[in-house]
Amino acid sequence: MTSLSLIPSDISTSIAVAICAIAFVSGTARGFSGFGSALIFMPLASSVAAPRLVAALLLVIDFIAATPLLPNAWTHADRKATAVMVAGALVGVPIGTYFLTVLEPVTTRWIISCFVAALLALLLSGWRYHGKEHVALSVGVGGLSGFCSGLAQTGGPPIVAYWLGRPISSVISRANIVLFFGASDFFSLVSYWFTGLITIESIKFSLIVGPVYGIGVWFGAALFGKASEKVFRAICYALIAAAVIVGLPALDGILRGG
Repeated sequence: MTSLSLIPSDISTSIAVAICAIAFVSGTARGFSGFGSALIFMPLASSVAAPRLVAALLLVIDFIAATPLLPNAWTHADRKATAVMVAGALVGVPIGTYFLTVLEPVTTRWIISCFVAALLALLLSGWRYHGKEHVALSVGVGGLSGFCSGLAQTGGPPIVAYWLGRPISSVISRANIVLFFGASDFFSLVSYWFTGLITIESIKFSLIVGPVYGIGVWFGAALFGKASEKVFRAICYALIAAAVIVGLPALDGILRGG
């Protein structure tokens, strides 16, 4: 079996190389700053390949990469609070997955670009929720994150904005986030599998893109402490903004010279 045989039949070699390059950049952002991978990967990758394929691809890659973090997260997380949030994701993920399967690719790309732009604005604002904790609110935030994950694997910012504003230690909040996304990704895997979004082709393609993404994560982690975090975060924000602009379907004719 050669590397070329792992590329889906409807993906050209040049597009596969482009997706690998996007994976490396998004992985580097994830490794250095802990965020931004999906917000960079999804708009850019869905501009050159079907959103259904790239969402499934990112889900498989990220789930494998995050699995080793789950035992430690289970130990330190507030499991009761996380379970309430997960209950929302249990509803939100299938709804987001449903829309991913029924919407036209161009419509999905518009939604992804708008979602990512809104989530970028949330990150840039620095806003955190500091109000009281309510079950309904926790379920709602979990549902919103689950919907974003089911549709485009971009469920991070709502959860981060909520939990980093809670009066709990950073160790617990990080563990909560990791544990939540472990459950959310599992729901997504089940939902994607039963709706046919995860295919043998997408799994084989992940064998090419996954290692490149992993190298990016390693490279970004190696940069941490050697480069200015403030500057690098600014670069990440700029990359996300560029990904949104490039991913806009309205620019297709301009970007392709027509």
